[in-house]
Amino acid sequence: MSGIVVVGAGQAGATLVEKLRTGGHDGPLTLIGAEPHPPYQRPPLSKKYLLGEMAPERLFLRPLSFYAENDIALRTGTRVTGIDRQARQIHLAGGAPVPYDKLALCLGSRPRRLPPGLGGSLQGVYTVRDLADVDRMAPEFAAGRRALIVGGGYIGLEAAAVAAARGLKVTLIEMSDRILCRVAAAETARFFRDLHAGHGVDLREGVGLELLTGTDGRVTQARLTDGTALDVDFVVAGIGIEPETWLAEAAGLETENGIRVDAHGRTSDPDIYAAGDCTSFPYRDTRVRLESVPNAIDQAEVVARAMLGQPSGYVARPWFWSDQYDVKLQIAGLNTGYDRVVTRPGSRPGALSVWYFRGDRLLAVDAMNEPRAYMLGKRWIEAGVSPDPARIADPAADLKVMSAG
Repeated sequence: MSGIVVVGAGQAGATLVEKLRTGGHDGPLTLIGAEPHPPYQRPPLSKKYLLGEMAPERLFLRPLSFYAENDIALRTGTRVTGIDRQARQIHLAGGAPVPYDKLALCLGSRPRRLPPGLGGSLQGVYTVRDLADVDRMAPEFAAGRRALIVGGGYIGLEAAAVAAARGLKVTLIEMSDRILCRVAAAETARFFRDLHAGHGVDLREGVGLELLTGTDGRVTQARLTDGTALDVDFVVAGIGIEPETWLAEAAGLETENGIRVDAHGRTSDPDIYAAGDCTSFPYRDTRVRLESVPNAIDQAEVVARAMLGQPSGYVARPWFWSDQYDVKLQIAGLNTGYDRVVTRPGSRPGALSVWYFRGDRLLAVDAMNEPRAYMLGKRWIEAGVSPDPARIADPAADLKVMSAG
């Protein structure tokens, strides 16, 4: 019996093998990861780990002994080079093929990098995605150094927050007319713009990168599209991520902004499944791809049940978070298609919630240091309940009373 092989040892892959074992799979089970580490948490990398507040071992999702105790063959530092669907085996770099009865792809995503033509290949230019990325850049975060952050999404803003907290001189540029333009309303962007300005970040919107130049192969200066030149010690590119689909594409599987799967996580090959950042799946009347830990966990659990012959379709309940300085942002729902935004002052100074509606239907909420708004908003969205936008906007109206009603 060839058993089940899971390619990708991130949050989705680790969850999947655990749920397969606890769910009753007693055959061979192999988890293959390209990195030399056992599966670990990624969110703390750009926060507590980069700040030096978390040891590497605390990142691990499970102790190494867990895999041996549960008869899971964990193969780290192993790169998969191809899938032979007819022979039902995967090919490895420098190793013998691995056969499978069923295969799961939990490949995650990869960061977009600055092109070499812009100076992206210079030393001192970093992306933030995996443990090796953060270990390489960590020595740069010393007080007084000059950091340029390219990109005003959550990755860039989190990197800027860590750099500012460490006493660096930070400049963040966003080519669009405002930060968070693809993921949040102007009201949320304004909150974080003011937050970073209050911590000394030089935040420039509508300004892009024209060219990075350097000395002896290392970046020393950035020319911006507004004509200014900045002396820099290092650069962090937070310009988005892309689903890791090349392995699926090479095997002839269908892709659509990710590996295309059905509600059970099945790809266009019934013996191959996929979960996590690399997938696009049905959501309401469209297809989406979610880049979040909750999605990786929930979708992997659905795939495990399907592989065990207990299918239960995936009903996504999107939620996300970001930590910047002393602000915890919690997001419930997806704001795609919103046509109305309502803001509500927080229950304490500096807190705020931003509510997204399409017509009278609640789609999502951004809650900055406002956990009650987040919890109630998430509950309403998942239940398909929409509160009156006018009452949400009224700071005198009690959310708990609305919830009870």
